[in-house]
Amino acid sequence: MRVMTQIYELETERLRLRQWRESDKESFAQLNGSERVMAYFPRTLSVAQSNELAEKIADGIACNGWGFWAVEVKHKHPFIGFVGLNRPRYELPFGPCVEIGWRLDAPYWGNGYATEAASAAIAFAFQTLKLEKVVSFTALVNVRSQAVMRRLEMVRAPKTFLHPNVPAGHELQAHCLYELSQERWLSSQGLD
Repeated sequence: MRVMTQIYELETERLRLRQWRESDKESFAQLNGSERVMAYFPRTLSVAQSNELAEKIADGIACNGWGFWAVEVKHKHPFIGFVGLNRPRYELPFGPCVEIGWRLDAPYWGNGYATEAASAAIAFAFQTLKLEKVVSFTALVNVRSQAVMRRLEMVRAPKTFLHPNVPAGHELQAHCLYELSQERWLSSQGLD
């Protein structure tokens, strides 16, 4: 007998973080095919690759109850990208870990959506999942994502690392790591 996993969905003032729908795939494929959105990834994704990624993310949420949630702007935009938590399945020098990550379509940048959604996901990580630490990482040249990490009260680790899924010698292989402990988050929320 299979046990049903509770699927968590999060809400903020403006956003809803939810399980994926079949209707999200078309917008997700456009996002993943955008040179601008994918500037800090080794390559854009084909429609088939994007659909496969969407299904993998949705399956992860179905299995764990949480993951990289689809993000919608309430009453305005049904899908703008994803934000959430993930356990990387590849070897990292600081793993195993749970990362906070996001990928929003370019028209929705600059509105604070990534920070708002990621803040809700971090609260979930520490309050519901009781994690001790959450990490985030990106290419050294991705200053926009690093700015979000700092707004989330994350602290940059002193050492950089070479991302194992980026080809050797690629300009995006060098990554920085940001970390946020439960203790630091509780203190920043006045909950310590």
